[in-house]
Amino acid sequence: MKETREIMICVEATANVSMGSLFKKKYTRQLTIGVGLMLLQQLSGSAGISYYAGSIFELAGFPSRIGMTVLSMVVVPKAILGLILVERWGRRPLLMVSALGLCLSCIFLALSFGLKGVTGFVNFTPTMAFIGVLTFNMMFAAGIGALPWIIMSEIFPMNMKAVAGSLVAITNWFTGWIVSYCFNFMLIWSQSGTFSIFAMISGLTILFAWCLVPETRGLSLEEIQLPHANILS
Repeated sequence: MKETREIMICVEATANVSMGSLFKKKYTRQLTIGVGLMLLQQLSGSAGISYYAGSIFELAGFPSRIGMTVLSMVVVPKAILGLILVERWGRRPLLMVSALGLCLSCIFLALSFGLKGVTGFVNFTPTMAFIGVLTFNMMFAAGIGALPWIIMSEIFPMNMKAVAGSLVAITNWFTGWIVSYCFNFMLIWSQSGTFSIFAMISGLTILFAWCLVPETRGLSLEEIQLPHANILS
C-alpha cells in the first residue's frame, strides 16, 4: 500500500507540471546541462559520420564494404565497453574522455583529407580515414552516446522528468536531423574543414563537462536533489 501511495503521489505531482515549469530559476543549471549535452552530442557530428560513413570511406579511397563491415562488428563490443566504464570511471570523467576521443578522431580525419593532395601522403589517407571513423564511433558509444541520457535522468527531480525528457529528446532529434541533412553539403564544401568544425565542438564539450556537469556516480536520486549536497548548486 505504501508503494502504491507513493506512486499515486508522484503521478499527481507530474500531472500538474507544464513545460513552462522547466524554465524556473531553480532548474536553470539542470536545463542548461540537459539541453547543452544533447546539443553538443549531435553537433559533434555523430549522426553525419554514422550515416555517411560509407561515403567518407569512398572519398578517402578506402573500401567502403570493408569499412562498414568492421563498424558493424564493433557495435556490441563498444556498447559493452561503455557499460563497464561508466561505473568504474564515473559519468563526468568518462564524458570528458569520450569528448577528447571525438576531438582527436576528427582532427585525424581532417588531417587525412587535408593531406590527400600532398605528395607522399596520398597513400596514408585511406588508412587514416578508416582509423578516424572507427575511433570516433567507439569513443562515441563508450561515453557521449549514452551519458547525456543517463545524466539527464539523474539531475532532474522526479516530478520534472517527463517534461524534461520531452524537451531534451526534441532537442536531440532536431539537432541530429539538422546535422545529418547538412553533412553531405559540408563535405562538398570542405572535407577537412567539416571535421575541423566537429573537432572544435568536441573540444567545447570537454570544457562544458568540466565546468557544469556534476559527478553523480554512487549517489541516489534523493541525494542528488538534496539542497546541502551542492551537486547542482
